[in-house]
Amino acid sequence: MTMLTMTGPRAATHVPPSHRRAVLTFARREFRDAMSSRWFVLYTVAFTLLAVGVSFLSLSGSGSHGFAGFGRTAAGLLNLVMLVVPLMALTAGAATIAGERERGTLLYLLAQPISRTQLLLGKYAGLSLALVCSLCIGFGLSAGVLAWRAGGVGVGSYMVLVGLTAMLAIAMLSVGVLISVVSRRTSVATGLALFVWLVLVFVSDLGLMASSIVFQLRVQEIFALAAVNPLQCYKMGAIVHLNASLDVLGPVGAYASYTLGPAMPWVLSGSIVAWIVMPLLLALVLFNRRRSI
Repeated sequence: MTMLTMTGPRAATHVPPSHRRAVLTFARREFRDAMSSRWFVLYTVAFTLLAVGVSFLSLSGSGSHGFAGFGRTAAGLLNLVMLVVPLMALTAGAATIAGERERGTLLYLLAQPISRTQLLLGKYAGLSLALVCSLCIGFGLSAGVLAWRAGGVGVGSYMVLVGLTAMLAIAMLSVGVLISVVSRRTSVATGLALFVWLVLVFVSDLGLMASSIVFQLRVQEIFALAAVNPLQCYKMGAIVHLNASLDVLGPVGAYASYTLGPAMPWVLSGSIVAWIVMPLLLALVLFNRRRSI
């Protein structure tokens, strides 16, 4: 691969065009493969139908118009997103490297004049774009139904929900890619991804409630445990941006509102960003250190 050399203070931060082209090439390939995958298409269709269904349900009551339509739909979509989106992202990420390794194509890809970092970042970028497109289809059709039946008032809060959902999807994709890097077979990676999904979606809530009772945790400790769970951060962040009170979450929500105040959205968003960056960095380190295929 042709490398560009530079001298001066900008040399350390310059990214050679050949590196960018390699990442973009793998991103396009991964995006194309993801959008043509049967499982990915199935997830997209299921999410879209459920999102549109929630939109119609939110408008079914009398007087549901304007902000009520968008607000009620966004609130109704919270639980749907917390179930479906992490499952989509985790399973998609889990199959990316483990699938190439099991099919024997990873050796061929690494034989090309590219680095492991470029390969992983390219596949990650392509999958991220595919996930965001999938979510935009579901949210877009749902918003179209609401705009048609109820007008566009309150669409800003709905768009914030879309942005938070995209962040959650990319965070779970990072975890899925990390699982894929350390797994030899696709079946093992998928099993681990499903286990992580179960822990985050179901066990964390039940475990948090049980721990607070058994160990008599203080409200500060309960909030700290909730803040490290990306799904809980997503839920609290969505409630804040929907202009609702966190008091609906009980003493923990009231404590968070009182302690953090206006900084609450930034703290919650920062926690989700950490889940995007840290698993991806760890996956890059492990993938580069692994000498064997």
